[in-house]
Amino acid sequence: MILEVRTYTTHPGKGAIWLAYYEKHGLPVQEKHLGGLVGFFTSEIGTLNQIVHMWKYESLSDREARRAAMVKDPAWHAFIQNGPQPHPLISQESQILVPTAFSPMK
Repeated sequence: MILEVRTYTTHPGKGAIWLAYYEKHGLPVQEKHLGGLVGFFTSEIGTLNQIVHMWKYESLSDREARRAAMVKDPAWHAFIQNGPQPHPLISQESQILVPTAFSPMK
């Protein structure tokens, strides 16, 4: 099992706009193809204006196959192309975390 942690940084005050759009148009497509949503969060202390979401996969190849299928879905293209303007996201990061042998999440 691997965990993908994605962190999006938004323009100040624009995170809620993106989250509302994502919940309605992006989340259904990602849940259909990716499954394994661990959680969706916003930052309150430390670096602000961030949205963090986590997805679990069986392996890197599982992640690759699931994301490839999602990219072929017209609903995903519509989500990407029709988002709020000006775009509220400044940047995005992705980390792949591999659990240790003693991690409760394996």
